[in-house]
Amino acid sequence: MKTITKLRLLVGSFFMLILFVGCKNEAKTEGTTSSTTPTTEEDKERGQAFIEDDGSTPNVLQIAIGSPDHTTLVAAVQAADLENVLVNAGPLMVFAPTNEAFAALPEGTVDNLLKPENKDALANILKYHVTPGNYSKDFLKKFKKLGQANDQNVMIVVEGDDVFVGGAKIIGSVKAGNGIIHVVDKVMLPPEE
Repeated sequence: MKTITKLRLLVGSFFMLILFVGCKNEAKTEGTTSSTTPTTEEDKERGQAFIEDDGSTPNVLQIAIGSPDHTTLVAAVQAADLENVLVNAGPLMVFAPTNEAFAALPEGTVDNLLKPENKDALANILKYHVTPGNYSKDFLKKFKKLGQANDQNVMIVVEGDDVFVGGAKIIGSVKAGNGIIHVVDKVMLPPEE
């Protein structure tokens, strides 16, 4: 029970740190409002993931970018050009492997997947970590499987208080403006068809 309380405190502290760091320290004048419109032609071409918005709850992508434990995931999302997918209105449920989870893959796997010629395979793996919805870990216990964004199913197994999605254990959760991030301890690899 102490471990769960510590984990919740850690996740809560992490979320508060993200919010704190995400806030700009600039003085705002009374008539200033936040902007959600692209400011340059380049921003318009890059999509909604690159629009600055100081007034909303951070979305899935913003939270991942601010997490020191998810730098490999962010690099993979960027290499697969999936930033705009993670900022859509959702709701999205993202199972976010930690850097340690990526490091546990066979040596050279991540470097190989990040190569431009493997962009489609990388996108398929990343989409296997995303599903529509905004379900808590406890609510997920009611499911046996989920349909993922890559059109494959992932199995859910419950062992006591632990929830495993595709063999990856949910070790924490963070609510986002467009869904929820479930931090997982393993990279889920889609079954080969």
